[in-house]
Formats: sequence, C-alpha cells, structure tokens
Amino acid sequence: MKIYIKNMVCERCITAVSGIFNEINIDVKSISLGEVETSPDVPEEKLLQLEKLLEKTGFERIKDSSRQIIEKIKNLIITKISELDIDEDFLLSDFLSNTFNKEYSTLSKTFSQNENITLEQFFILQKIEKVKELLLYNEFTLTEIAGKLGYKSVQHLSSQFRNSTGFTPTEFKKLKVHNRKPLDQI
Repeated sequence: MKIYIKNMVCERCITAVSGIFNEINIDVKSISLGEVETSPDVPEEKLLQLEKLLEKTGFERIKDSSRQIIEKIKNLIITKISELDIDEDFLLSDFLSNTFNKEYSTLSKTFSQNENITLEQFFILQKIEKVKELLLYNEFTLTEIAGKLGYKSVQHLSSQFRNSTGFTPTEFKKLKVHNRKPLDQI
C-alpha cells in the first residue's frame, strides 16, 4: 500500500516520517519524498494512529488523488532545484508532462485550483528560496548561481529576485534579517 504524505520536503523529513512508522510498528518497504510504501494489510487503527502522529509533527496523510499529484509535483520541483543542475533550456512543462505522462495544462490546472498559485510561480518561488540560501552560504558567485538554476543571465536572476523579494541579491545579502521561507510553506 502506498501512503502519501504532505510536507515531506527533505532528507530530514524522510528520517522523521520513518521514525513515526517505526514507532507504531508499521513495516516500511520503501520511503521517498511524499511517499511511503508499506504492506497492504495495515489495520485501520494503525492508520488512524499514524495520521495523529504525522499531524503532531507537521505532516499530513493525503488521501485525495489530486492532492497526491500536487504533492508529487512539489517534491519533484524541490528536488530538481536542490540538485543545482538546471540548464537554461529547461522547460518545467516538458519536465512535468514527461514525468507524469500527462498534459501540462491538466497538471497546471489541478495545481492552480488547489494551491492558489500557478506552477510557474511555485517554481520561481522555490528557485528564489534556493538563491537566498546560496547567497547566505557565500559558496557561489551570482553568475554561478544563475547558471546552476537555469537563468539565462545574472540580470534575469536579479530581476526575478527583486520582483519576488523587493531587494536585489546584493541588498538581500546586506540585510540583518534574511526572511527565508520554509520550502513546505511556499
């Protein structure tokens, strides 16, 4: 049985969710972002216990199929951005429609109706959060960051960054408070 879980956005989330399953003795066959595979015979009382523990830790079991797709989309986007390997010819529409074997317009409509934000906006906001992180770590130049996240130029990155945050990347680095958002709240 596959159990879909909302707000699993990183490796630490996988560890936390795995711990919850272990705590209530539900056998896990495999676990990845947003998805846990278990044996098909998990008793209903264990599933109710699981839901309570997940919610207590900031996660949520997803039962609705459209919510499951949305969570998969979010996790794919977060993973893609975290890999820092987006070339400037990357098209989100092609990536998602090929991954899900569905028309992008269908995926986009489902996402927008449930999240009150378009897929493109979500993708941009996730990239901006990654830019903030990379700027604060000071490991890469702005030119390198632009290249790793698929921007055609530093100007394009800076323009998108300013539109989203109200600051240029340089101004952001100089701030004393860096207002970063948790990825599961975008």
